[in-house]
Amino acid sequence: MTGLTVYLNDCGIVCALGASREAVRARLFAAHSGVVPVDTYTPGRLLPLGVVDAALPSVAQHGIAARSRNNRMALAALAQIRPAVEQAIARYGADRVAVVIGTSTSGIAETEGAICQHVAGDGLPKAFHYGQQEMASPALMLAEELGIDGPALVHSSACSSSAKAMASAARLIRMGLCDAVLTGGVDTLCGFTVAGFSALASVSARRCNPLGANRDGINIGEGAALFLMTAQAASVALRGWGESSDGHHMSAPDPAGGGARLAIAQALARAGIAASQVDYVNLHGTATPQNDAMEARVVSDLFGATAMVSSTKPLTGHALGAAAAIEAALCWLAMQDDNAEGLLPPHLWDGVPDESLPPLRLALPGARLGRPLDWALSNSFAFGGSNAALLFGRGA
Repeated sequence: MTGLTVYLNDCGIVCALGASREAVRARLFAAHSGVVPVDTYTPGRLLPLGVVDAALPSVAQHGIAARSRNNRMALAALAQIRPAVEQAIARYGADRVAVVIGTSTSGIAETEGAICQHVAGDGLPKAFHYGQQEMASPALMLAEELGIDGPALVHSSACSSSAKAMASAARLIRMGLCDAVLTGGVDTLCGFTVAGFSALASVSARRCNPLGANRDGINIGEGAALFLMTAQAASVALRGWGESSDGHHMSAPDPAGGGARLAIAQALARAGIAASQVDYVNLHGTATPQNDAMEARVVSDLFGATAMVSSTKPLTGHALGAAAAIEAALCWLAMQDDNAEGLLPPHLWDGVPDESLPPLRLALPGARLGRPLDWALSNSFAFGGSNAALLFGRGA
């Protein structure tokens, strides 16, 4: 079973760019950022965040432990692909379908609200349950929602969470343990994450500026992207993936990029292609000084000026555990048949390069290959040195 190619048969996405594939695609290729200044999580101080302001489905049909905004976000993405997922369940059987999700927040926002009420002397809300913030919550909720009896699990490794979830999903199919997997990631904004990254001096007070000389930090975002993954041929396949752990520092990447390089090399080797064949690289591109310096050197060394690159985080914000899945979805959209000119996800920045970084071939707004996008790599580099790379190929 190890030689099977796994395909991304369908995709649902909700993020700061929109709450449907059509809306996300339109704003993506028009280079319209979804990052806006709000003070929701920083009262009295505007901070640019990638907020989802769409109405989300209810989770009232589930027990209290499943009732979180995070799970509502997951249901919003599921709604876009639910018919395809239900067809897969009917075809293969509920015990042959799995759920593998990445998240880093789960329902922490609900816990924040409960603690605030408790501190005020009103006790914990009756609608609160500790299970709302447990990391397994989105996978268990989705499995219950769909009646799936196969494996249901969550990866939580910060910004690489949903990339690692998708790699795990592929392995389940290739090992013959499942025939279909609902996979991807979900993360929602909360005061905890905004305050945490602010304490690290990692949050920018303006729209983030990846690779720029004036870059000074990230914009946090939220969203969900879910895929139906099977071995049935479709327009986009997950051809390769790589994972590594360099353990260099709790929050800073290895400046030499050894772990990042290893993850990318594994993805290329698993797909059986050379770096020169990759058309486009979706950078982790957080716009922090250290990440961009490390990633620019690694990408320059491996791909030179052959592949076009961009960071889409100025468009969506950095959705933490969901970031890799959202960026995989942007690659998926760019690789569909209706993008015959190979229009690429654009790189937004102030246009002032950091002269200390090797030059990269940036996919500026309107950049296109002039042909379909055949190979796309997406990088995700997390706190603690958890690195992941996903390599997508077009067609069967």
